[in-house]
Amino acid sequence: MGLDIAEGYRLGAAKVREILEWCDEIGVKHVTLFAFSTENFSRPPEQVRAVLSVIREEIDRLRSELDDLRRRGVRVRFIGRLDLLPEDLKEATRRLESATRDFGERTVNVALAYGGRAEIIDAVREIARKVKAGELSPDEIDEGTFKKFLYLPDVPDPDLIIRTSGEERISNFLLWHSAYSEFYFMEAYLPALRKVDFLRAIRDFQRRQRRYGK
Repeated sequence: MGLDIAEGYRLGAAKVREILEWCDEIGVKHVTLFAFSTENFSRPPEQVRAVLSVIREEIDRLRSELDDLRRRGVRVRFIGRLDLLPEDLKEATRRLESATRDFGERTVNVALAYGGRAEIIDAVREIARKVKAGELSPDEIDEGTFKKFLYLPDVPDPDLIIRTSGEERISNFLLWHSAYSEFYFMEAYLPALRKVDFLRAIRDFQRRQRRYGK
């Protein structure tokens, strides 16, 4: 539409607020949003600053709506290599997580400075430290043990992953968690996503038979 990248992200952020309302209506308990990847840091510096600025605006907006989040029972969490973020943004994520920690069992997870491979590597490093310290035996390492070291150890694997904008790839998103997720690819770009598009994805998911390899 000829907008600069910051305005495009603001439109996307506004649409995300709508999508979260739609998720509320149909009873979705856990939503994970891919906001910014580890690879996105390789973009031109002015673009990175613009995108992170919009993300900071959204965090500040959520901080101003804590009563609504409490009423809806929603806690907000951030996953990724958050140490890569500017200090002010990193502190803003910590404050919002802390403020919503006890709000309820519904979660909105924001993947920020996130990469699926990075998450797996971080988990392997932590496991290696535990083994080296004698706190964990290699024979104790199974899928359940491994998941405890991921960014979201207490959140179920995603049932459905929706990818917008006509791309048919997962772009390093939740690689471990998506082993048996259903995928839905749509042509619409995120800011133009309509409720009917969202509900069509949900209906398509409901028709699928999930066998988990059986």
